[in-house]
Amino acid sequence: MTPGTARVLGGPPAAAALLTEAGRRAGRLPRPPHLALVRVGEDPASVSYVRGKAQKAAEVGLSSHVHALPEATTQAELLALVETLNADPAVNGILVQLPLPAHLNPEPVLLALDPAKDVDGLHPANTGALWNNHAGLRPCTPAGIMALLAHHGVTVAGQRTVVVGRSALVGRPVAGLLLNADATVTVAHRATPDLGAVTREADLLIVAAGQVHLITPDMVRPGAVVVDVGIHRVPTESGKGRLTGDVHPDVAQVAAALTPVPGGVGPMTVAQLLMNTVIAAERQHARAPHPEVSGEHVR
Repeated sequence: MTPGTARVLGGPPAAAALLTEAGRRAGRLPRPPHLALVRVGEDPASVSYVRGKAQKAAEVGLSSHVHALPEATTQAELLALVETLNADPAVNGILVQLPLPAHLNPEPVLLALDPAKDVDGLHPANTGALWNNHAGLRPCTPAGIMALLAHHGVTVAGQRTVVVGRSALVGRPVAGLLLNADATVTVAHRATPDLGAVTREADLLIVAAGQVHLITPDMVRPGAVVVDVGIHRVPTESGKGRLTGDVHPDVAQVAAALTPVPGGVGPMTVAQLLMNTVIAAERQHARAPHPEVSGEHVR
């Protein structure tokens, strides 16, 4: 690709395509896939996020239920709810909204999830499946990045790819997905010496470091494709602030293609969550005994 003013790799059209596909596949199942959304407390951001996920699920033909627990919920009570949802055959996907209140430890809660219903894709069983390139539910943002690249026709196989960031949520799993797609992958992070020397090697640069404008134009190979996963609110004179990413906007003058912030990777996460719910429902339906197989009679 040639450098210049970068082509915009917009998230909304890619997310719309993914949601359309999720709705189409959901419609082929005997009943709408069901997503259980677990929220503890009344944190405004969590309330908004969960409400948005439920609304988007309804738009594509999925059912959902928000299990809104009080702030004082104990660890044992939360784990009991997870076990109930695990055992409920009507529930296809479970999402526990993070962060939890400070007195709750999220790790045992996430470990308690049935991996087949873990639509966030963060259970160690799903992590292991990813790194062994076996079937499993993939983390939503990394899988959403792959769907965004595919939608915009960006080649991954054979590309020299650098991932900046090594978090369990994005950096590590997206590196695994890129390897599974036949990219050559380097993972860089805050301890990487001369980061720019590493990022300039990339045909495809994915930045999920959580640092405002970490990547500047001199750190990008001319003609590279750049995916900015970061999102930050920085102050403005108006006092309202504005959203920006881990990548400096001037990178658009060097890169051939760039995801915007906002409007890039963000919309893909919820779309992939709902696709994961459909995938989970498809697999659970395929494993379920059917009357003609089990010998039971339909009445």
